[in-house]
Amino acid sequence: MRIIKSFFIAVSMYSKIPVPQFAWEEEDMQYVFCFFPCIGALIGVCVYGWNILCENHDIGALCRVVVVAAIPLFITGGLHVDGFMDTMDAIHSYQTKERKLEILQDSHIGAFAVIMLAAYGMVFLGAFSEILEDAALKVVCCGFVLSRCLCGISALSFPLAKKEGTLSLFAERSHKQIVKASLYLQSAACIGGMLYWSLSTGLLVAGAALLSLLYYFYRSRKEFGGVTGDTAGYFILLCEGWMAVAAVLAQYLII
Repeated sequence: MRIIKSFFIAVSMYSKIPVPQFAWEEEDMQYVFCFFPCIGALIGVCVYGWNILCENHDIGALCRVVVVAAIPLFITGGLHVDGFMDTMDAIHSYQTKERKLEILQDSHIGAFAVIMLAAYGMVFLGAFSEILEDAALKVVCCGFVLSRCLCGISALSFPLAKKEGTLSLFAERSHKQIVKASLYLQSAACIGGMLYWSLSTGLLVAGAALLSLLYYFYRSRKEFGGVTGDTAGYFILLCEGWMAVAAVLAQYLII
């Protein structure tokens, strides 16, 4: 029952999918991060299914990639985009770490949040429009799962920038050994699937994901002294963007 409750908490926290509601107890939060990648799996299935539909019915490239970009927003409610925008505002403020943490909590949108989200969107849409091979598409769809596995691992392994907030709450109440083991196994299975669909593309895409995790570790410590819920959203988008670009490079650079 505790694991089932953790699943429902994960779905209600990280998606807009309706699930049964109940009072959260500390014990119910122990395995929430184990089910975070499930949201990525749903996104990946929807993205792949939409692309197959587009291929079978000759739907244009612009419609295809715009809906691909919208699918994660519909499923998550834009949760990670909000974190990305807050993080961009904080980083580009060039203030002290303390002031940057305050900016993360500010509900107002700054100019750099809009600019960087627009830039990210153009790169992501451009990259995804060039993913033409079925194997490469499957690898990128696996990436929606891998990004959330790595995000969960970072939440439990990287230093926290503050001791309050949703990420800190779930990290502190998680059964770290079991949750980490689960996320590592899911990451390995995800990377294994990538390599199965395409060895060359899988290697580049998985490598891009791991490099983005290293960059996230460096940048979050440098800018904020650790990770927060907002920077976790920033990492999800960063990782998925890097993986999409890597998949395109694999198509054109590897014969």
